[in-house]
Amino acid sequence: MDTKAFKRSLQQSIHYHRKGFGHEAEVMGVMNTEYQSSLIQKIRNNNYRWQQGDITIHLAEAFGFCWGVERAVAMAYETRQHFADKQIWITNEIIHNPSVNQRLLEMNVGFIKIVGENKDFSVVKQGDVVILPAFGASVTEMQFLNSIGCTIIDTTCPWVSKVWNSVEKHKKRDHTSIIHGKYKHEETVATSSFAGTYLVVLNLEEAAYVCDYMLNGGNKKLFLEKFQNACSEDFDPDKDLIKLGIANQTTMLKSETEQIGKMFEMTILKKYGPIELNKHFMSFNTICDATQERQDAMLNLVEENISLMVVIGGFNSSNTTHLQEIAIEKGIPSYHIDSEKRILLGNRIEHKPLTQDLVVQDNWLPNTPLVIGVTSGASTPDKVVEAVVKRIFQAKKCKF
Repeated sequence: MDTKAFKRSLQQSIHYHRKGFGHEAEVMGVMNTEYQSSLIQKIRNNNYRWQQGDITIHLAEAFGFCWGVERAVAMAYETRQHFADKQIWITNEIIHNPSVNQRLLEMNVGFIKIVGENKDFSVVKQGDVVILPAFGASVTEMQFLNSIGCTIIDTTCPWVSKVWNSVEKHKKRDHTSIIHGKYKHEETVATSSFAGTYLVVLNLEEAAYVCDYMLNGGNKKLFLEKFQNACSEDFDPDKDLIKLGIANQTTMLKSETEQIGKMFEMTILKKYGPIELNKHFMSFNTICDATQERQDAMLNLVEENISLMVVIGGFNSSNTTHLQEIAIEKGIPSYHIDSEKRILLGNRIEHKPLTQDLVVQDNWLPNTPLVIGVTSGASTPDKVVEAVVKRIFQAKKCKF
């Protein structure tokens, strides 16, 4: 189908909204009260450091709510106020933060549940209001909601829309979209729905596997088994890896996305030569500014004399996980938590190591002077960061 034409048609509908409803000032006042923190602002103003007793908190210089997330949450608040008597749904979490999503549930905003592998849209009725989250929704979901007469509130981050425009360009020129991302992530699901032929690669290892196949051939059956859930229908590696375009899930590591793009570019150069490069390869800058800023700030922070790192954000937040990876690669003990409630009595912390389930760590705060690095994902409010900082000081019995 012509996804670009569908999106254009949808945007012209009187039932489609991508802007607020005139309640911006009131909503921002409420959000500032619920999510901002005077303490965190003080620490920012104090060169991102705060000391109590033998504990020094050192914040990253960029962390927390990005513009796209703040915009999505504000639009959800406005929607609840504007459609006071309507049933409102969100096609998934508005953002990957438990406290924000819980607040919306308290405001009587429903979340579409996942049953098995699929979302259960049977609860949505004609005339309901449905919010598309910051990381977007698939074309199929938008088509369905439009067909049954829903009012659609689209809070998709413009950086995500920029990626969609890129894969549309790939499709127009018959290029396969190589998408650096997690194939199950809502954003990548949405992006792939706008693509023509596509292949999702998770990391450098998978990208290298594909590049080796391009240059040296291989077992097609094994290739398709490896990427069975991460490619377009009827994908054929012998035919569909000739002309390529690079795209990404906006929350992936910037450096890895760049390396993957360069790897495919060099593979095309080896296979077809420099004269043919532009016929076989397309690449646009689709790395989100906010993601990049937070990763750059984290890279700077880990160069400081940090005793340990606390990374705050939803456990299903991709950009938060990548911040944790930076600390681990530097060899700094790192604890990924989603709220202050994970800091337990008795010098214990419940945290999520990379690619593992939650574990409880005893004696996580050594009995020595500490410099604790703190950062948070783009979906984490400053209020949550404040609560974590206060809990750390309380754990070390520092007066606050």
